[in-house]
Amino acid sequence: MKNKNKTVVVLIVIAILIVFIPLFAVRGAEFAGADGSGSDMVNEIQGDYEPWFTPIMETLIGGELPGEMESLLFSIQTGIGVGIIAYAFGYLVARKKFSNNGEALQG
Repeated sequence: MKNKNKTVVVLIVIAILIVFIPLFAVRGAEFAGADGSGSDMVNEIQGDYEPWFTPIMETLIGGELPGEMESLLFSIQTGIGVGIIAYAFGYLVARKKFSNNGEALQG
């Protein structure tokens, strides 16, 4: 096996361990999002905390956003972000590749 392939395999194993070790190491832990934890902490510190504004989507639909809709919007946001990053990387690679007066570099 080439040195590069060994590195890839080791990194994949490390990534898998990073995902699964917390699930088995901390029994009975609650893996919740940070949104609720943050507001709970603010209420604990300040007592009666009232937000400055309501979320835009909750104002538009006149109530709380369903979990499925929230997940959909988050997925769309993630897709747009990944698209922008992929475009930027592609642009940088192409700029480097074709920087020699419009000709592709050999090699």
